[in-house]
Formats: sequence, C-alpha cells, structure tokens
Amino acid sequence: MRKTLFGLLLFASSAALAQDNAALMNDDKQWIMPSRDYAQTRYSRLNQITTANAGKLQVAWTFSVGSNHGQQAAPIVVNGVMYVVGAYPNELFALDAATGEMKWKYSPHVDPAAQGVACCDVVNRGEVYSNGRIFYNTLDNHTVAVDAKTGKEVWAVKLGDISQGQTMTMAPLAAHGKIFVGNSGGEMGIHGWVTALDENSGKIAWRAYSVGSDKDVKIGPRFKPFYPDAKGKDLGMKTWPNGRWQSGGGPVWGWISYDPRTNLIFYGTGNPGPWNSNQREGDNKWTSTLFARDADTGEAVWADQLNPHDLFDYDEINENLLLDLPINGQLRPVLVHPGRNGFIFVIDRATGQIYSADKYDTQTSILSYDIQKGRPVHNDALKPLIGKNITGICPAAPGAKDWQPTAFSPRTRLLYIPHQHLCMDYKTSEAAYIPGTPYVGATVNMYAGPGHYRGEFAAWDLTNRRKVWAIHEKFPVWTGTMVTAGNIAVYGTMDRWFKVVDATNGRLLYQFRAPSGFIGQPITYQGGDGRQYLAMLSGVGGWAGALANSEIDPRVRNGALGYAGAANDLPSVTSGGSTLMVFALPGASSNTGGSP
Repeated sequence: MRKTLFGLLLFASSAALAQDNAALMNDDKQWIMPSRDYAQTRYSRLNQITTANAGKLQVAWTFSVGSNHGQQAAPIVVNGVMYVVGAYPNELFALDAATGEMKWKYSPHVDPAAQGVACCDVVNRGEVYSNGRIFYNTLDNHTVAVDAKTGKEVWAVKLGDISQGQTMTMAPLAAHGKIFVGNSGGEMGIHGWVTALDENSGKIAWRAYSVGSDKDVKIGPRFKPFYPDAKGKDLGMKTWPNGRWQSGGGPVWGWISYDPRTNLIFYGTGNPGPWNSNQREGDNKWTSTLFARDADTGEAVWADQLNPHDLFDYDEINENLLLDLPINGQLRPVLVHPGRNGFIFVIDRATGQIYSADKYDTQTSILSYDIQKGRPVHNDALKPLIGKNITGICPAAPGAKDWQPTAFSPRTRLLYIPHQHLCMDYKTSEAAYIPGTPYVGATVNMYAGPGHYRGEFAAWDLTNRRKVWAIHEKFPVWTGTMVTAGNIAVYGTMDRWFKVVDATNGRLLYQFRAPSGFIGQPITYQGGDGRQYLAMLSGVGGWAGALANSEIDPRVRNGALGYAGAANDLPSVTSGGSTLMVFALPGASSNTGGSP
C-alpha cells in the first residue's frame, strides 16, 4: 500500500510540474527554455515587432557575462526576470528583463582542469526553468539547481569525470518532474550517455548509455525498431571490433525533445571514436542515432541509426522538432530532424519510419538516402583510406548544420535553417586511445563550398520538400534562430551582425554590428513594461570561432580540428566577447546594464 501511495503522490507531483511548465510555455511573455517549447519550434506568438516596423529597432540594454569565450547559451525569461549563463566559469545571472538591472549572480565552483578537456571551446548552451528553479550544466560535469528568486544553490550533482575526457556543455531539458542531461567528449573516446535526474533532489532516476550491452543501452521488450538492421541482441557491442565500443563515443550534447502525449523523449547521439573509421569496422551502433525513450524509465522504444559506421563526424545530435505534418494526405505526428549529414529527415515519431530524406546543402559523400532500408548510399570514391588524402568531401566534418537550432513557423509553414556551407579534405591515421586525451586519427582541411560562401540562412518548405529562399553569408551561420507571429526571423553572423529578416522572403529588415561575433541563440519575450524584446549573446568562439579568441596560428589550416582553414580570416573582423545584446522598438524604457 505504501508503494502504491508513494507512486500516486509522485505521479501527482510530476503532473503538477508539467502543468506549471505548460502554462508558462503557453504564455507568450515568457521564454522558459532555449527551445521555447518541448517540440523545439522556437516560435513565439508575440507580434509587436513586425516586418513593417522592425527597421526601427534599437539597442535597449546590454550586459557582460564576463567571460570572453564562445557564448552559445540562450537566455531565458520567466515572469519579467531574465536568466543567462556564460561560458566557463559558467556563472549564472538574474537580470530585470526590461532594464538589465542585475538581481543576483550564482558562481559555481568549476574545476579549471575541465578547460583542457573540452574539445571545442568551453561553451555552454543554456539553462532551463521549472518549478521555481533554474537548472543548467557546468563544464566539469555537474548539473546544478538554483533558486530562481534568490540565486541560492538548491542541489548540485556530479555526473561525469574529466579525467576520462567527459565534459558537459548542453542545455538540460526539464519535463515531467525530471531533468534530462547528457555528456560531451566524442573526440576523447568517452562512453556517451543520457541521464534523467529527479527534479527535486538531483538523484539519478535512470541512465542510458549510447553504446554497450542492451542492458546498458536500456533496450528491452518495449524496443520495436522499424528497420531490420536495428534488430538483434547487444548490437551496441557486436557491431564494433572486439572491445572498441568501450571508447566508442556516442555523446549526448545536443537537444532533447519531449512529447507529453506519449511521455517520450527524443534525442540524437554523437560521433563514434575515433574519427578514423578504418579502426572500427561495422555499424558502430548506437552512435549517430536518433532514440525515442520513455521519459520515466529510459526504456528505448525505437532507434534510427542515421549514419551507420559514421565516416566523417556526421553525428546526429541536432534538434528534433515535433510537428504534425501531412504525410500521404493524412496529418501525422512526425519528428523533423535537420541532419548534420546534409539531409532533412521527416520521421514517424511513433515507429521511427523515415518518410523522407532530402538534401538541403551540397552533398558529395552520400549519393542518396535509402528510406526503405534506413541507410545512406555512400559515394565509394570518397571513403577514407589510411594515409590517403581524400579531397572534395561535402559537407565538412561539422556537417551541413551543427548544433545551432532551427525554428518553425506555423504561420508561414517554413523551417528556418542556419547552417554552414563547407567542404573538406580528409586524411586518416592511426589513433591510440589514452583516457582524457584526443582520440581522432584524422587531419582535416576545411574550405568554402561551391559558390565560395561559407554560411547560409535558409527557409525550407517541409510539405513540398524544397528550399524557398536562402541568404548566403561570408562565414558559417553558427547561431540558432527563432521566428515570431510578426513574421520576423532572427539570427546572427560570426562577423558581428545581428540580423532580423522577413520570414516570408528573407528580406533584410534590421541589422546591428555587435562588439563580437555571434554564435548564440536569439530569443524574444515581453518585459514588465509591455514591450517586446529580442535578445542574443555575442561572443565568438566555439569550434567555428576558436581562431578568433584563442592562440591558434591562422596559417595552420588543420588547426582546431580543421576549422582554422575554414575561418582563417575571422580574426580580421572580430575577437572574443561576452556581451548580451537586447533590442526593442523605441519607447519609454531604454537602459544600459552593467557588468558583473
């Protein structure tokens, strides 16, 4: 009887939390998580700023988070208060969302040694709100809960080990009374995982590894994959050379979606280790895979390995948008995944069946995608061979789009895709696994794709499966985007431009040159003064912008895992930064916030 009563109380508590989050998500004044909603749409119904008046936007206020590393976090706004976390040392700030006045600052104790383990700058992708608390991850593998009113730490739990190459850079997801997090370190040969924490206590509810035995991966009786190559026992071990799965990667550092109707989470796993595919024969399951899991138990329901035996770091950690789209004349619940491998996937989110896979950028390494088999058809002429320099591979290792998230507008019915447009030369070599050190085995030289531009902001029609319009940019478009009912879409560029465009045709409506390049995520919200605001962190860095804020010789084209060649002119237009930029239409309130 006690267990039954406890279970009922736990269910009731989870339901109350879900209702709290749902109410805030339905309130257009708020932006309580980086994706704005569980479905990852990044769409707001605010319409004070429109295509007609966006040209009048002004800087309302600014704030420095005090760390000149890559700033990738999305601010969030709850009841008139903005919360924003900076790159290492991962300080969290609470600000008045209308004026920028600082209310409090939380400074976690982050192990400095974590800086030497992070593969691609010491970034952080943001925080989430739930039930009066702010949750986020620190670089040294801690998830923390902070009281939203006071800034006092409620709990902190260590989940990984930097000595094994693990870090944490992702934004958590708060849903159904749990906090979902994953680890980074695919270039270090880590053992990737996703973990669910109890929201109240921080205790681990469950953990599912990306590779290993069925028990480790939480594959059991509920697992019903659509494709035959995902059926079999212990494939997370048997599709690897003997023992290689133990350093096989599969990190979970991207985005997690949640469907309240089915109580499932959806996410993708990262690249296998090492990059040198010649050292790991087989499909290397379950890296570069999309998973559907029960949010309460972690049990796998289905999995699609989009890149079996990943050849070029085309891991699939990108966001999964949960939409209802017409499929063969019938409206169906689907998962839309803009893949790093250059294809946009539309997938049945109940079964994992791939309905379509369309190229959205230049693709030479994969000729087509066989949706009947659920596997890519590779270009054999470009497969890596030990010691041979393979040229003309598109897209480059970051994929056609990396972590930077898309947005979907139910008004225009378009998906907005910020992405890079890069190709590469690729030479593999033997890599030795030493815990906590790089485990790559590839020398990479990246460069602009056809047309000699390196980035694109594009609008994609999911129903008619075609690109509607596109804006070409000099540098990779490494920021996320968002779209509103005012038919504006927002993104930033690495050469310091904050841009607002017409969501229907891509026409530039407003731009502002910030102190540093943008690799962050824009949001919109309504302040306590009734005005609609746009906000995004500026501060170049990350993998794409490492050259501009670190001591890397731009003449060494294979520096920064090959990205130095793709952005060797970036230091001539920007350096590192830490400025939160907030914009609004002219009005009574206009302030400049201070630095910490």
